Amino acid sequence: MPQPPELGGLYNELAQSSDLHRNPVIVIPGVMGSTLTQRGSGRTVWGAFDRESADPETTVGARLVALPMRLDVPLVELTDDVYASGALDRLRLSFLGLPVGVAAYVNLLLALGIGGYRDEGLAFNGAVDYGDDHFTCFQFAYDWRRDISENAVRLHEFILEKKAYVEEEYRQRFGVEQPDVRFDIVAHSMGGLLSRYFLRHGGVLLPADGSLPELDWAGAQLVDKLVVVAPPNNGSADALLNMVYGMDLGFFLPGYEAALLGTMPGVYQLLPRPELGAIVSGDDPERRLESALEADFWIAKGWGLASPEQDDILERLLPGITSKAERSRIARDHLRKCLSRARQFFAAMDRPATLPKGVELILAAGDSLETPTVLAVDERGAGVWTIREEPGDGTVSRASALGDRRAADGPATEHKRLVSSVDWSRVMFFFEGHLGLTRDPAFIDNLLYILLEEPRD
Repeated sequence: MPQPPELGGLYNELAQSSDLHRNPVIVIPGVMGSTLTQRGSGRTVWGAFDRESADPETTVGARLVALPMRLDVPLVELTDDVYASGALDRLRLSFLGLPVGVAAYVNLLLALGIGGYRDEGLAFNGAVDYGDDHFTCFQFAYDWRRDISENAVRLHEFILEKKAYVEEEYRQRFGVEQPDVRFDIVAHSMGGLLSRYFLRHGGVLLPADGSLPELDWAGAQLVDKLVVVAPPNNGSADALLNMVYGMDLGFFLPGYEAALLGTMPGVYQLLPRPELGAIVSGDDPERRLESALEADFWIAKGWGLASPEQDDILERLLPGITSKAERSRIARDHLRKCLSRARQFFAAMDRPATLPKGVELILAAGDSLETPTVLAVDERGAGVWTIREEPGDGTVSRASALGDRRAADGPATEHKRLVSSVDWSRVMFFFEGHLGLTRDPAFIDNLLYILLEEPRD
């Protein structure tokens, strides 16, 4: 059986070459793919499970993990002292008192190192000879709890900062005084949504009045190639299940209650689209629940922050609020703001638009694993469950990654060619799981070809 190629042998010479047309690379991880740290104390809020890190099952830990909630205060103003301190190359666990490391994005960063894109945050231990002339690979860490458009503002600032740095390197290495520095971006999962929003709108927040930002492709002026890996362009069924039931990370690991996740605007922006048939009636699966992303629907169902069973969590998150009714009012106000922001984000992202000349948008997705795609809702209760699975990567379906809009017009259009709100330059499919895509040898081989060897204008 054929074996994967020795990528170092394929790309080592290119990795060491000096090429003014070779762009620096930015890696953007997915949801929960950035380490979160508390300012001052240095305590890990997300990215490690040991005695020193925040435990969401305790009062202090829950307050660190959750975002603040206050009546009539815009989401952008609800800030805390937690910040994104780096991309999550490894998830640190403690099992029976022994440290255990689980690989996250380290494989992708190491693979980019083969191409000479040396990440300053990792030591590659001489795995490849970079030579003296290589361009830096940057990690963009972001607070994945927050609204994606807020992180687009930070991404814009980050790119301008790195652009100035790389331009100075050009001046010192090659004597070029005014280089036209553009970046290639490799983004996974939620990072794909973030980078797509940035490409369309640059560093602009979603307007406070609920309108849509101008689609001016402002971010495209700084980007050459954008490679998005497993992006939930139509959302993920898992996001809704976690918002209703909470998130269980596995044996010996703490659970994240629904109310904790419900404080995070970014998680709502991963929800599946009802208009595409992703949420239906449990009594009549042919009937789409078009209002399933409305706050009144969630309140009626008792989902997330509106669940009466989550009051003990709300009591932890809202110290000083002794009235259960007042806690419920604050939580429902926050729920309305988050769902409204999510619908606004979806409307901005789902507008069809032609990619501007000179920019490539490339999709890498999985289509070999059964993936939850349609959820049924109990008409008389709060229950929600999976009733249909389709090919995908186990978390994001093939259709969602493509941004496939054919289901909006019903089953009769499903046999026709792709209709998507995303103007893909090209699409590649691989046979791996959601995070496994980032370390798949075939994907890495294709990625290094795209970044290093493929002809450019």
